[in-house]
Amino acid sequence: MFLIDSSRRNVFLAAMKIKELCESERPREKMLAKGAAALSEAELLAVLLRSGTREEGALDLANRLLSLAEGSLTYLFSMSMPAMRKLSGIGPEKACSVMAAFELGRRFLEDESRRENVALNAPRRIYELMIPSMKGLMHEELWVLFLNKNNRLIGKQKLTSGGLDSTVIDNRMVMHACIERCATSIVLVHNHPSGDPRPSHDDIVCTAGLRKACSSFNIILLDHIIVCDTTFWSFADERLYGA
Repeated sequence: MFLIDSSRRNVFLAAMKIKELCESERPREKMLAKGAAALSEAELLAVLLRSGTREEGALDLANRLLSLAEGSLTYLFSMSMPAMRKLSGIGPEKACSVMAAFELGRRFLEDESRRENVALNAPRRIYELMIPSMKGLMHEELWVLFLNKNNRLIGKQKLTSGGLDSTVIDNRMVMHACIERCATSIVLVHNHPSGDPRPSHDDIVCTAGLRKACSSFNIILLDHIIVCDTTFWSFADERLYGA
């Protein structure tokens, strides 16, 4: 009787799983024939992963990776490399490929959002500018946008990063950065990982303090935008600046 050891058997079975798919259903062949838009999220991930393990094919591994992210591309986007590598079958090369693809996508969206040098005089424009950098974050980040006299962006800076539900504004740091860039106005932007864009009491107090500091330097605080993945809240729209 012909016998095959377990390691060769596993390789054989993994190869059989790929062969069981007709050529037109294999992710790479499907992409070549129909384009990337025809592929599911799992199939696109399988193309990035390139191969599976001895026990499963790339498509099965891709489905497990999606399951780890609860089926959400947003969660997968924000997943750290150590967290991704906890999944059996995901080594450094596969993790790097996935994270590089997401980073390219983020930079594409960021580039598209600022392609037109338009005035940032509407909260939605500011939200669209910042959401590529802030979507899916599990911690709070605080950014300041520096504008010229025509409300056009001349620079932006991340001031703080970290924490789940609080962000501290250092007024002196903001003023120093404004003076360095000769900004005539600024917009403050931070995110709420909770998904609720409504400002907390601390948000209102800190915004009022920053507005007062800005007025001392003849700088205008145009708005404070609180960003969530699918919505935002504007202090200017709500005419809420604190005491």
